[in-house]
Amino acid sequence: MRFIVYGAGAIGGLVGALMTEGGMDVTLIARGRHAEAMKARGLTVENADGARRIDVNVVSDADSARIGSGDAVLLAVKSQDTATALEALRTAAPPDVAVACLQNGVDNERSALRSFALVYAVCVMCPATHLEPGVVQQNSFPVPGILDVGRYPAGVDDISEAITSGLRSGGFVSESRPDLMRWKYRKLIMNLANSVEALCGGRFGTDPVSIRAREEGEACLRVAGVAVASEEEDRQRRGDILTIRDIAGRRRPGGSSWQSMQRSTGRIEADWLNGEISLLGRLHGFPTPVNDRLVRVAREAATHQVPPGSMTPEELAALI
Repeated sequence: MRFIVYGAGAIGGLVGALMTEGGMDVTLIARGRHAEAMKARGLTVENADGARRIDVNVVSDADSARIGSGDAVLLAVKSQDTATALEALRTAAPPDVAVACLQNGVDNERSALRSFALVYAVCVMCPATHLEPGVVQQNSFPVPGILDVGRYPAGVDDISEAITSGLRSGGFVSESRPDLMRWKYRKLIMNLANSVEALCGGRFGTDPVSIRAREEGEACLRVAGVAVASEEEDRQRRGDILTIRDIAGRRRPGGSSWQSMQRSTGRIEADWLNGEISLLGRLHGFPTPVNDRLVRVAREAATHQVPPGSMTPEELAALI
């Protein structure tokens, strides 16, 4: 199976580079200075063991990837860029191509299913960082991440098995799971603290606002009747597989939303994380004031390119 990684940032870049190194046929779709750097010098992967350059096949758009039947597209853009990526894929890829969403949030698969019959969900447990062109950091070492796969909306098949096999070639722990969306909803609950981390800097999750956002999210999913993997199931799956290590003496500065604000992209994923809870709450008549407010504050900060960590936890708590 040939793999096309659409979006070569922290997750896509790391997955594409390690799968290439593992002998898979991989093409990365990237843009801007990052694409130029990879075309000129390859992709540098940094981890606790040092840094190495991996020569990767890079193109700048979906048409240039020459996607064919039997290929698998690993969609690794942020959720706010999914619509644009799918629009490009609709014209560049055949309708029978497999599309696997290596993304946070739970709406990307549904969007992909409008245009492609073979859609797969991937639960991403992979701490990675991308802050400069041509460089990604593998923050977990030696195992880079856990990337379980399942067909959307449910089930497993030969394609999900082929995708997991390809991911394992890159050193990732990966299994096919028929109930993969249960696990993505658990990851969604965890990601509700991403906006807090981006707004306040540092590591959050046990602060009052993050706790309230997650409790509200859990309650909303119960009201909506959404099946969610339990915290205990998640702990057992992770076990001691992921080990966050310093790179060149520096700890990982922040997750995906923090990185978006640090790169001044002008956009943030909060609408598809906290905003998913807001959407479900409105559909089912359940108030979600904490997540509603986090969406608005995070979106405003990203739009105005406010640096991460510009707000104290106390200031955010007062707004909530």
